[in-house]
Amino acid sequence: MDSALTTVGLPLALAIIMFGLGLDLTIGDFTRVGRAPKAVAIALVCQIVLLPLICFGLVVLFDLPALLGIGMLLLAASPGGTTANLFSHLFKGDVALNITLTAINTVVAVVTLPLITGFAIAYYDRQDDVTMPLVEIVKVFALILLPVGVGMLVNARAPEFARRMDKPVRIGSAVILAILVIGILLDQRENVSDYLGDVGLIAALFCAISLTVGYFVPKALGVTGPQAIASSMEIGVHNGTLAIFVAVEVLDTVEISVPAAVYSIIMFVFAALWGLWISRRVSADDSVSAR
Repeated sequence: MDSALTTVGLPLALAIIMFGLGLDLTIGDFTRVGRAPKAVAIALVCQIVLLPLICFGLVVLFDLPALLGIGMLLLAASPGGTTANLFSHLFKGDVALNITLTAINTVVAVVTLPLITGFAIAYYDRQDDVTMPLVEIVKVFALILLPVGVGMLVNARAPEFARRMDKPVRIGSAVILAILVIGILLDQRENVSDYLGDVGLIAALFCAISLTVGYFVPKALGVTGPQAIASSMEIGVHNGTLAIFVAVEVLDTVEISVPAAVYSIIMFVFAALWGLWISRRVSADDSVSAR
């Protein structure tokens, strides 16, 4: 990939996306856990524990090459982001819960993302050529948390401006992710068909499983429909830009970013179709309950 895209464009893209996330956040989003502790706890366990285990099972089942396997687990460890919040809004999810989950997941990922990715590197015994230097990890999360903090400050000081900027930043985030995905696929164009053969099916399965687990596990444990929709989108719509950034800038291996690029294409289609179905299901359930 072109050095200007990786050294300037990629960090700037991630900063813009995280700033947009901050525009939606308030301190109350972090303290709201007490109002819906059950929904938050179930979603976090699914996101942090269950999904990485499922992803690892798929990686072993499909016998992925080392770098693609590391990339899949890096993706599984990445939290949701602004796109997850957007899908939750579009399909009548509990957006307040979704924003709370995104806020908490972003902070928790400071610990869980290096741990899960480090496990993948150790599993494939690739410590000699793929490493996660502590200094670089700190830089990544400084790049994440600082723009989020600035966005929250803007939201607190100029809420009207934050609301006006919300839609343009969301659109810009989607465009930025699309550019990154295209850039990666062009950079790896000689191997794209092989990569799609290796990782396309597992990425599609992981996306479908993530969305369904995020909905049906909370529902089975008594979480309401709108909250289950929020959980589904948070768990199924990962922050692909973060995964790509860590792969390219920290792990210094473009191939590791390929699963996130492929997943980012698939998740838009799957999340839209899934959102249409579950929003209708919730509406139908509400109608039956109202009778």
